[in-house]
Amino acid sequence: MKNYFDLNDRVAIVTGCSAGLGVQMAKALASQGCKIVPLARRMEKLEAVAKEITEDFGVETFPVKCDITDTDMVNEAVDKVMGKFGRIDILINNAGTGAVAPAEDITDAQFGNEMNIDLFGTFRVARAVAKKAMIPAKFGRVINIASMYGLVGNKIAGSAPYHAAKGGVVNLTRALAAEWGKYGITVNAICPGYFYTDLTRETLDSDFFQANAKTMIPEERYGKEGELDTAALFLSSPASSYVTGIMVPVDGGYTCM
Repeated sequence: MKNYFDLNDRVAIVTGCSAGLGVQMAKALASQGCKIVPLARRMEKLEAVAKEITEDFGVETFPVKCDITDTDMVNEAVDKVMGKFGRIDILINNAGTGAVAPAEDITDAQFGNEMNIDLFGTFRVARAVAKKAMIPAKFGRVINIASMYGLVGNKIAGSAPYHAAKGGVVNLTRALAAEWGKYGITVNAICPGYFYTDLTRETLDSDFFQANAKTMIPEERYGKEGELDTAALFLSSPASSYVTGIMVPVDGGYTCM
């Protein structure tokens, strides 16, 4: 039987891979035989994630400490991965942040920080991986983690910088797909809705947010662990070889209304 999602011998960098959705997506790729490079700022957490993935899935891992707002660190991290594996086939740009405040109270520093991490950080890593690994190999899969808030506004929690940065990621995805298609590189984005993680569980379980879910989300619930994984797996795999420049909302229908 053909495995359309076979990632044996592939190497994937997953940024923001010290907790939450990054770890879940890394495990999904590992389940198909992919070697995993967890990348984030906290080495002790990365090492724990790498150990868990290797023990659970039997794949090679290589944790790398990196701050995606530092161009030199990003370039050095990519060089380390190339030195270790000689290839980078998949990049999941997952690292991000989120400033929540009314738009009229957002400071310049908050807006700039959001752009530097979510938008410029995504570009920094994609640029380095493409230039040093994917363009020379004439192959690559880049998956940018945007947000449903990169596609629409919202009334429940003011976060204009986040919307602006993730909207930038959406069109950056299209731009890179258009430029890099000739090199055999696909560039796509996933736009998650509300998902349970350790950081969001308390907020999402509040009465206010539960009522909002029933009003705003056709499926009337928030995303569960594992429900983002298959989108990442599809866009990383041979099954998506003719898919590029698209946004995949995984949001329970939030953006369809």
